[in-house]
Formats: sequence, C-alpha cells, structure tokens
Amino acid sequence: MEIFVLIFSFIVLVGIRVPIAWSIGIASVLTLLFSVDTIPAFTTISQRVATGLDSFSLLAIPFFILAGHIMNSGGIAKRLIEFAKSLVGALPGGLAHVNIVAAMMFGAIAGSAGAAAAAIGSFMSERMEKEGYTKEYGVAVNVTSATTGLLIPPSNIFIIYSLASGGVSIGALFLAGYIPGILTGLILMAIALVWAKKKGFPTGKRSSFKHIMKSFFDALPSLLLLIIIIGGIVGGIFTATEASSVAVVYCLILAFLYKELNFSKLKTVLVESVGTISLVMLLIAMSIAMSWVMSYENIPQEVTSALLGFSDNPFVVIILINLILLFVGIFMDMTPAVLIFTPIFLPVAVAMGMDPVHFGVIMILNLCIGLCTPPVGAVLFIGVGVANTTIQKVVKPLLPLFVGMLVSLILVIIFPFLSLWLPELFGF
Repeated sequence: MEIFVLIFSFIVLVGIRVPIAWSIGIASVLTLLFSVDTIPAFTTISQRVATGLDSFSLLAIPFFILAGHIMNSGGIAKRLIEFAKSLVGALPGGLAHVNIVAAMMFGAIAGSAGAAAAAIGSFMSERMEKEGYTKEYGVAVNVTSATTGLLIPPSNIFIIYSLASGGVSIGALFLAGYIPGILTGLILMAIALVWAKKKGFPTGKRSSFKHIMKSFFDALPSLLLLIIIIGGIVGGIFTATEASSVAVVYCLILAFLYKELNFSKLKTVLVESVGTISLVMLLIAMSIAMSWVMSYENIPQEVTSALLGFSDNPFVVIILINLILLFVGIFMDMTPAVLIFTPIFLPVAVAMGMDPVHFGVIMILNLCIGLCTPPVGAVLFIGVGVANTTIQKVVKPLLPLFVGMLVSLILVIIFPFLSLWLPELFGF
C-alpha cells in the first residue's frame, strides 16, 4: 500500500507541474499519512529535512557550486577553449572537437554540466554557426559533452552518491570517474569526426607548436586546480569538503588575476550562486526525507526481493536496473534521482556481486544521458537557451551523440576495470 501511495502521488504531482522538490516532500508526507504505523507525518518529515542537511560532506556542494559560478565569470572558459582549439582544431569538424574537449576540461573543473553547457555554449555557439556548422548540431555537441564533467572529478554528484550509499569513499569515486568520463568524450569525438566528414564541415588550421605551448600556459593555472583538488584528496592532505573551499579561494584569485572579475561583478556571482545552492540543497533535503520514508516502509527491501525474484541472472537484473534509471533520468533531475534510487538499487547491485564504486559510476553515467533528453533534460534546456533555438530542432543531430553515450554506458557496465582500475591503483 505505502509503495503505491508514494509512487502514485509523486507521479500525479509531477504530472500537474508541481516543482520536483515539493513533489518529493508532499509524496513523502502522504506515504506516512497512509502508513499502518501512526507517526506524526509532518513533524517527522520536517525533522528528516533538517537533520538530512546536517552533514559535513554536504558542505562541499555549496562551495563547488560557488567555484563553478566564479569560473563561469572569471575568463577560465575562454582560455580552456583556446587551448582545446590548439590541440584538436585541425581535425575534420574541428570546432565540434574543440567544444567537446573544452567542455570536458571546464566541466571537470567546475563539477557542473550546467555550468559547462552555459559557459562553453555561450562562446562556441556563434563561432560554430559562423564557420558553417548548423546551430542545432552545435547545441547537440555542447549538451552531450557537458555531461562528461559530472564523471571527471571533482563532481558534486559523486559526493551526493557517497552520502546516499552510506559512505562509499569520495576519493575512490572521484578516481573511478576519470576513465569513463574520458572514454565518453572520445566516443563523442569519434561520432563528431564521422558526422563532419559526412556533412562536409570545415577543418581548422593546424596550430604551431609555439601556439600550442602559449595556449597551454594560458590555461595551465586553471588546469592546476584539478591537480590541487584531486591530488589533495587522494594524498590525504584535505577532505572533499576542505578541497571545495580551496577551490573557491583559488578560483577567486585566478579570476581577479585575469582581470575578468571585480567586486561589483562578484556580488552578482554570489547572488546567482545562492539561488543555485538554495535550489540544490532543497532538492537534497526533500530527497533525503523521501529516502528515509522508503527505508522506514521497507520499500528498498521489497524492490530488492522483487528484482532478485524476477531473475537469478546478474546481467539481466543489471540491464533492468539500467533501463529503469534511463527512464527515470528522462523525467527527474539527477540529484533527487541519485538520493532516491541509490538506496533502492545499490543493495540489489551488491547482491549481484557488483562493487559499490562501479555501480556509482554506472548510475551517474546513466543519469547523464537523461540530462540530454527531452522533456526534462536540464542541460538540454540550458544548451538550447544559450543558442536561442528549440528542442525539436536539436533532437535529430542529438540522436547519434545520444547513441554514443549509450555505447559508453554499455562498455562501463561490461568492463568493471574501466571504473575500478584507478581506485585500486591508489589503494582505495
């Protein structure tokens, strides 16, 4: 009864366009009201919302969001684009490759697919159109490549998964995301190469070694942030939360040195960051409350039993989980999806013999695909908005890149070492 109330009420609320955070909270309250146990629903949910945010690890998310906003306004994207252009601009369809590589670097540094889509898209959209690329193709490339930054650390969503999983090492998750993130980017570049030859997109000029080195040194201070953050976490110098505050200070210094940020502009950046942080933390708080309700009503155990009873073949069960996640990702934002479905599916995956770190990478990569798909793909909306076009026009050029992301997901599922080799190498 309780699982039916939870699912039905949530679907109805989302269907009538109630904001996702409130849909999660209301569905949680209704489930407790219909529960066989008489517990104060409103008081309990309020307590779970408050205590759910009382986590040292969660402090990293506001800091990384703020760092991403500072990078977006601090001239970092421009320098990364120039460096990427010097490396891959001479390939057929060069600007598409520049978009992908720049999005991988910026998304990794900012830890946000949305920030990467907005920053890189605002620079690349007009430039690609001027050089003969269709606007819609540029959006498709921008949107799909932006999601690689959620896999390449530092990544906020890995921190959220660590919280939802009950304590999987953030350092291990960060290391685990490198190869799948780079693999996804390379597959997207291969598709862009084929598409460029088919459509006759222009090829850029080959950069001289001098130009490559100049653009590299211009981008080096930005790229050093990755080494500082990941090296500090892996080396045990600081935690992920402490690393996020280091990232803010470093980005502030960099933005002021680049003279792209002043105190007047910083005020706008802080206000925008607070808005984003408020939205994200509300989603997290409501999702934690729903996770507690599901645990209280033994819903994860029921789902685990049902899935294990459906088949004793691990491959079949993992495929079923991924199909469900693909469907969920189309309609739900990544943060609540991770918080709600990790406690449900992780026990099943572990029972099937899968490593929790490997499953985390699979889950994030799977949900990244949902960020690029209509009707609720958040990154798709950002990319379309930046380029001033429509989703309907972007769908066709998006399809081959979408297939490429699915291929990457399948490879990560089949070959666990793609996720586990680096964590094992560094002793996690």
